[in-house]
Amino acid sequence: MTGGADPSSPRSDEHAPVPPSWSCGSCGDEWPCATRRSRLLQEYGDRAMLSVYLGSCLAAATEDLRAAPVTSLQDRFIGWLPRGPRNA
Repeated sequence: MTGGADPSSPRSDEHAPVPPSWSCGSCGDEWPCATRRSRLLQEYGDRAMLSVYLGSCLAAATEDLRAAPVTSLQDRFIGWLPRGPRNA
């Protein structure tokens, strides 16, 4: 035994999701919390790629949070994304 931290567990400042509750592992808020949202916008330069990532999280969370209304999960996971102008 090394006595060190488990390398597979998220660091306390990563604001990573904790399934099956999909709460933030750092602050305990619903994931994605405000801190993680801000970081995701910085990490993903392409909003479309961020939408794909969050859509996959939404799909996983829907399996875990079956009692939650789908529209509230959609708002929680992707409804906060800034909307850009649509190209015609």
